[in-house]
Amino acid sequence: MSSVAAPTQELATNPLREGLDQERVPDASCLVIFGASGDLTQRKLIPALYSLAHDGLLPTGQTIIGFARPDYTDDAFRMAMRESCEKYARTRPVDNAVWENFAQSLFYVQGDFTDGQAYVRLNQRLRECDRTRGTGGRRIYYLAVPPQHFPTISKLLGAEGMVNDPESGGPFTRVIIEKPFGHDLQSAKELNRVAVTTFRERQVFRIDHYLGKETVQNLLVLRFSNGIFEPFWNRQYIDHIQFTVAESIGVEKRGSYFETAGITRDIIQNHLLQLVSLVAMEPPVAFEADPVRDEKVKVLRGLREFPRGREPENAVRGQYSDGSVLGEKAAAYRKEENVNPESKTETYAAMKIFVDNWRWADVPFYIRAGKRLPKRVTDIAIHFRPAPYPMWRRLPSVNVQPNVLAIRIQPDEGISLKFDSKVPGPSVRTAPVQMEFRYATSFGGEPPEAYERLLLETMLGDSTLFARRDEVETAWAWLDPLLNAWAADSRPPDFYPAGTWGPESADRLIEKDGRKWRRP
Repeated sequence: MSSVAAPTQELATNPLREGLDQERVPDASCLVIFGASGDLTQRKLIPALYSLAHDGLLPTGQTIIGFARPDYTDDAFRMAMRESCEKYARTRPVDNAVWENFAQSLFYVQGDFTDGQAYVRLNQRLRECDRTRGTGGRRIYYLAVPPQHFPTISKLLGAEGMVNDPESGGPFTRVIIEKPFGHDLQSAKELNRVAVTTFRERQVFRIDHYLGKETVQNLLVLRFSNGIFEPFWNRQYIDHIQFTVAESIGVEKRGSYFETAGITRDIIQNHLLQLVSLVAMEPPVAFEADPVRDEKVKVLRGLREFPRGREPENAVRGQYSDGSVLGEKAAAYRKEENVNPESKTETYAAMKIFVDNWRWADVPFYIRAGKRLPKRVTDIAIHFRPAPYPMWRRLPSVNVQPNVLAIRIQPDEGISLKFDSKVPGPSVRTAPVQMEFRYATSFGGEPPEAYERLLLETMLGDSTLFARRDEVETAWAWLDPLLNAWAADSRPPDFYPAGTWGPESADRLIEKDGRKWRRP
C-alpha cells in the first residue's frame, strides 16, 4: 500500500490539486455496481479494481458491492469475480495473497432494479459495511446497466435516502453513468434532467473509457508541456488532421443495440468527438475539471454545421458486406443476429469537419470509424504543411513528403514522428523515416487500463476525465441534423467488403481535396 494518501474531501475542494505527481490513495468508500452480473463488470470493472488493489492504490476498507438479479451468495460472487480477474485483469496471473485481501472487500446483494425492497436490503448492507469496514457513509453508485434503467434506480436510491446532498457537508455520494448518454439531443437532455433530480451535477460522472486511456491523457502533456509542438499547433503549420477508430470485429451479439445506434452514435458522438476536442482545444487556465472541460466545450460549439441537404458532400455512411477479416470469413452485417436483413444502419462513417475558430479556420479534420476493418486501431495523425521551398525539385531521386505526427491510442500505445532523411550514399536520395516512442519500451510494461484510472479518479472526486452535461448536449446538437438526414434518406449505405478500409466513397471524400487516408 502506498504511503501517500490524498484525503478525498480535501482534493475535491482544493483548486490547485496538489500532489498530482504522486500516487494518490482515496478514502475508503462503498462502490455499488448495478448490473454486477453483466459483461462490463466481469471484463472491465472488477479486473480494474483488482489491478488497483495489486498496485496498492485502493485504501484499506474499500468495499465493492455487486447488485443484480442472479441469486449469488457473497462467496459465489467472489468465485465468479476471481475467474474474471484470471481472464481479464492487467496484472495477471492473479496473486493469491492480494486476491485473498481483495476478496474480503467483495459483497453481493440480490435484487431487481425496480424492487424497492431490494434497495432496503442494499442500504442495510451499506450501513453494515460502514460499521465493519470504515467506509464512513461514502457512496459511489456505478450504473453498468442500459440507460433506460437509470431513472428508476435514481428514484429508488433517493426514496431510500441513499443519496447525500453535497451541500450538507456530509460524506460524499457519486454516481457513474455509462454511455450511451442518450440517443439524440432530446433523450440526452431528458437523461441529464433525471440525473440532477436525485443528484447534483458535480456528483454525476459520465464515463467515456477513451478518456482514461494513457495516450489520450498524454495529448495534453504532449501539447502543453513541449515547446517544440505548441507553437506549430495551428492552421499556419498544420495542413489537416486524421482520426481513425477501426475495429476488426463485427457487432458480435449486439445486433439489437447496434440497429438502434449505428457507428455514429456508438463511436463518433462520444469517443471520436472527445479526441477531436482534446486535439483542438485551447490551453486551459489550469489542469482542473471545469477549466479543461470549458475548453473542450468551446471546440464542440465551434464545429461547423453540415450544409443542409448536402450532407453526402462531407459525410459518408457505409455497411460491411461479406468478406474476410484476418484470414477468416466474415458475414455481412445484414446477416448478423438480430439485424434487419434490409438494414440501413451504418457500420462505417467518415466525415470532413471543421472547427470554426481562430486557431483552426479552414483546417479539415477527417474522421472515420468502422467495424470489420482490417485491424483494430485508434490513431490520430497530424499532417503538417510541406516545406515552403522545395529546393530539391529538380532532383528526380528526391521525393519530399510532409511531416506526420501520429498518436497511437490503441493498441501498442505510443507516438511517432515521420520526417524525411537522406539515404546514405554518394547520391542525393531521400526516404521517410520514423522517430518512435512506445509506452511499453520506455516505461516498462503496459500502461494501466482505462477503467483503472477512471475508477480511481471517481473515488478521488476528480471529474476532469469525465464528460460534463454541456459537452454531451453540444455534441448531440451538432450531430442530430446529420443523423436525421440519413434517417430520411431512402438510399442504402455504401457497402464495403469486410476486411477492407471502408467504402470507395470514403476514399473519394478525402481524395477530392488532394489528400489520402493514412494507413495506421
